[in-house]
Amino acid sequence: MDLEKHPQQPVAPAEPTGIRASDADRDRIADILREAMAEGRLTAEEHAERVDAVYRAKTIGELEPLVRDLPAPGGASRPAAAPGTFGHESPTGPAENLVAIFSSSTRKGRWRVGGRTNAFALFGSVEIDLTEALFGQRLTVINATAIFGSVEIKVPENISLRGSGTGVFGNFEVATLESADPEAPVVVVNGYSVFGSVEAKPKRGKFIADLQDRLRKYLG
Repeated sequence: MDLEKHPQQPVAPAEPTGIRASDADRDRIADILREAMAEGRLTAEEHAERVDAVYRAKTIGELEPLVRDLPAPGGASRPAAAPGTFGHESPTGPAENLVAIFSSSTRKGRWRVGGRTNAFALFGSVEIDLTEALFGQRLTVINATAIFGSVEIKVPENISLRGSGTGVFGNFEVATLESADPEAPVVVVNGYSVFGSVEAKPKRGKFIADLQDRLRKYLG
């Protein structure tokens, strides 16, 4: 073969739409869909279908069509983030997804909780019990969405619990806690409910044992 007449063609770079989607990419699209439903641009059924597609998507190209007919992030029609929303402080890394569609999903017992958890309930229920969980980081963010369903989160009494969200013909309630220990884990619950309920509160009598020991030393 005459190499001078048939030079090797350079390999074209991968198209951006073919790049594998990250958890941060999926969360960004999910936030756009949440705001669109809150503004009345999507029905609850349309939102549920698109959110399900978001967490099934493997590439950027699969995510883009889900928001192509919606305003761009940061547009004038988008409300500013409410005070106390900790979305921009969310830890990086893979997120655990708990989904309940006409069913139930439960996470409890002795387990290592990650930095981010996405909980989605549609005509179903999600229960997250952190009272015996092992915290591998100080900040844990839970993004909770309940549509004609419920998301219930229970935490130990000696950690910090914060959150920000909205209830549309539903209930969004976070019982704020501030631990006396500045090194205690912080759990932040963000999200919304539509004809449903999102509730986060301490479970009475449940404490992180080693945190109790540190508090005793701190108080003398």
